[in-house]
Amino acid sequence: MTRRHFFGRGATGIGMAALASLLKQDAEAAALPHHKPSAKRVIYLFQSGGPSQMELFDYKPRLVEFQGKDLPDSVRQGQRLTQMSATQSSFPIVPSKYAFARHGQSGAWVSELLPHTAALADELCFIKSMHTEAINHDPAVTFFQTGSQIAGRPSMGSWVVYGLGAETEDLPGFVVMISPGGGGGGQPLYDRLWGSGFLPTRYQGVKFRSVGDPVLYLNDPPGFPQANRRVYLDALGELNRMKHAASGDSEVETRIAQYEMAFRMQSSVPELTDLSKEPQHVLDLYGPDATKPGSYAYNCLLARRLAERGVRFIQLYHRDWDHHGGLTKGLPQRCRETDQASAALIRDLKQRGLLDETLVVWGGEFGRTVYCQGRLTADDYGRDHHPRCFTMWMAGGGIQPGLSIGETDDYGYNITADPVHVHDLQATLLHCLGIDHTRLTFKFQGRHFRLTDVHGRVVKPVLRHA
Repeated sequence: MTRRHFFGRGATGIGMAALASLLKQDAEAAALPHHKPSAKRVIYLFQSGGPSQMELFDYKPRLVEFQGKDLPDSVRQGQRLTQMSATQSSFPIVPSKYAFARHGQSGAWVSELLPHTAALADELCFIKSMHTEAINHDPAVTFFQTGSQIAGRPSMGSWVVYGLGAETEDLPGFVVMISPGGGGGGQPLYDRLWGSGFLPTRYQGVKFRSVGDPVLYLNDPPGFPQANRRVYLDALGELNRMKHAASGDSEVETRIAQYEMAFRMQSSVPELTDLSKEPQHVLDLYGPDATKPGSYAYNCLLARRLAERGVRFIQLYHRDWDHHGGLTKGLPQRCRETDQASAALIRDLKQRGLLDETLVVWGGEFGRTVYCQGRLTADDYGRDHHPRCFTMWMAGGGIQPGLSIGETDDYGYNITADPVHVHDLQATLLHCLGIDHTRLTFKFQGRHFRLTDVHGRVVKPVLRHA
């Protein structure tokens, strides 16, 4: 007798008892929100590779005094280095070559590389004291997305949809889109970053493709009209329900739900991606790439359309922010690709009355070092990974606008006030959605897991109604 058969048939329904236990977990999670939410959904603009806070947000005018000098040991304090920097004989300090200015009534410092973002300074909350434990890309991205540096845990979007469910039946609750940087490089992004881990697979993210149909197999095969597909799915569903009754396997329920979702998406996805009715002034707001499938601007516009249609968690990844060298060429290019569209998304959500209920998050997996990696020239330089401090911003969804929290030292190397850890950011994000991060759990292998593990605190100063 197989294990599956034993649990399905043995002991007069152990399989059904196991299913009831799983359904009880889902029911307990569905008893959310734990408190009144300030946001209904999240749009997470993840800039993969580690944008340089030194060039974008963390203005350090005194670095001009230290230019070319070695980073003092008293500042570095023996902190670990990546393999890329470990063999360097010196760590020359390099100030940003880009101008900074204060913007808005809040007086937030923003670089000339982000003029559209700068114009929205009073809508944004800057966290300049983010820090993480990972120093290399894959564990660092995994840590932000799943709460663990080790692959296999559920993604943040999966946790949110598991806890709150979806607002729409016609689209997935969790959608992912990826845009390549114009440099053509960037670290790889794996499906497990939006996977459901040990949660039921119906909570995993659905990645929209940039070429061809956004989702595979949406079109009916030639000679197989939709009416026939409906009959086919009804028959298949009945077979799956018989299988579920025999096995008690919750994944069979997931399979039924996914087939039905795919059927509904045959009409909902083409309508979603049809931009023909978008006014020209909206397309102009997002920039010249707004109608180019797969571009960051196109994905930002789709993110707004997904938010309108009730998608709970929308994750955008933009690649190629990893500038170990050639920063003066690569970083301005990434900014040109993303700045206008990121700002347009905020403006578009606000003018439609959606910003107050949509939490928008912008940031990468870590920051960049104050010292130059590799060869320093008069025109060019690079920066290594820096997990000790970096900047992210949030907007909407109950976040206090026009605020900058956190401080770093004169070198932009260590945090001097208000540190915010990755788990703190995750706890705050969940809080805005009405979730107590300590209570959203799932029992797996005898332990109750959560997104923030046993860590995390809500960063109350960034909340509009703390």
